[in-house]
Amino acid sequence: MTDESYSSKIIDGRKLAKQIEDEVKEGVEVLKYNCSITPRLATILVGEDPASKMYVRLKHKACDRIGIFAEDHHLPESTTQEEVIELVQKLNDRDDIHGILVQLPLPGHINEQTVMQAIDTSKDADGFHPCNMGELLIGKEGLVPCTPKGIIRALEEYEVPIQGKHAVIVGHSNVVGKPMAAMLLNRNATVSLCHVYTENLKKFTMDADILIVATGVKHLIKADMVKEGAVIFDVGITEEGDAIYGDVDFDNVITKASLITPVPGGVGPMTISILMQHALMCAQKGH
Repeated sequence: MTDESYSSKIIDGRKLAKQIEDEVKEGVEVLKYNCSITPRLATILVGEDPASKMYVRLKHKACDRIGIFAEDHHLPESTTQEEVIELVQKLNDRDDIHGILVQLPLPGHINEQTVMQAIDTSKDADGFHPCNMGELLIGKEGLVPCTPKGIIRALEEYEVPIQGKHAVIVGHSNVVGKPMAAMLLNRNATVSLCHVYTENLKKFTMDADILIVATGVKHLIKADMVKEGAVIFDVGITEEGDAIYGDVDFDNVITKASLITPVPGGVGPMTISILMQHALMCAQKGH
């Protein structure tokens, strides 16, 4: 297979993210012009986890590109759950803050769900509040988790049929797996949700028209686990030294896939661009 054939199969997450950012930038400029409002996103980072610090940096850079004001709150690892919730509540009460993002994971002594529930539902830029997740389950997709929403946008942009197709998700987290399943069900896919306790994973992945993998296990999905012509989204990231790997054995699986996301440069940029979209939505709702 030629390099050109390979490139035609790759879902370019960076290109799609740029397209979404351009749309958001236009919306931000309209909001500023018509209402004299600049969207403001407050980010909360607890501790010194290198990956979390990098993700917050990337999100702030995206804000800078688009014209969204990012307010940074970096708290020490020793911060208590009560102190985090107190900060969240202060940001809830501020009219000049439109969106709030708490970078996950939080240190072990802080309950993530309790913190998520403290965020005002209209300022929930990440879409993790139980009320926003509940609305998703009944088909009202407003502020929803960013990674699944980015994947849906990519499916639409690449004109991949969803209705009636078998979508298999590997990984059942609240961040990706569960909301992804809901979004696909909302579009009438037949959905299988697999996880660490699933017996004979290959039986499911071999039958997938659309395969979404979010486990953080390097090269979990091999070429012999994928059917010819499948559309594959690789959400996982594993770092080994200076190298970054996905959950899918990309070099071998690409020969069978009709479309596939690379790692890096696939799902990650799309996720951040959807977050920017949410920051704008929060500001519009607030107005």
